[in-house]
Amino acid sequence: MTMQEEDTITMRALRGLESSNPSARLRAALTVGTTPDPRFIDRLIGRCAIEPELQVREMLTWALTRHSSSMTVPKLIDELRSERAQARSQALHTLSKIGDRQAWPAITRALLTDADDEVARSAWRAAVVLVPEGEEPGLAGVLATQLGRGERETQLSLSRALVALGEVIVPVLRAAMTDRDPQVRQHAIVTDRLRRSPDAGFEFAIEEAKRIVALGTTDQEG
Repeated sequence: MTMQEEDTITMRALRGLESSNPSARLRAALTVGTTPDPRFIDRLIGRCAIEPELQVREMLTWALTRHSSSMTVPKLIDELRSERAQARSQALHTLSKIGDRQAWPAITRALLTDADDEVARSAWRAAVVLVPEGEEPGLAGVLATQLGRGERETQLSLSRALVALGEVIVPVLRAAMTDRDPQVRQHAIVTDRLRRSPDAGFEFAIEEAKRIVALGTTDQEG
């Protein structure tokens, strides 16, 4: 295949990213990721910010991971300042998949406490992947400020992020178990149950935590 033919395929794929057909956009993202080229990066990131289909967004993220992190990471970090929530969320998700810890300083407290649940959840996942050794306690402290936030899916995401940090979360969970807000206490107990018994299941941990909060006790052993 000549370079001109490759460029024709490339340009067709980039146009395909704008198709009204989700299957066409999916194929286009696959093609772009299969033949990575720095010229694709801006278009891929731009599409991530507005793509409505989850499966296509995942393929766009995969395509970005196929490019050099030295070129993608700075552009993704720029997206974290976007006013569009999906742009921030998808950039965080992609950074977590790339796993380049040079992005860690960009995972700010503002992102970890973002008012948009999807952005915050993406930030929690990215932070756990990118946090440098020794900075886990500080991250745990910030994440603990979000205990009690949101609905089941959001709370489960936060619990998983905290549990992934290991034993450093014990002090912040113990403190949260005495919080004035019963939702915070309950979520802290749930997270502690998942830390101790990962196979117990979130729903079981919730029911147990409700019982403990209702009884006004907090089992804080080990």
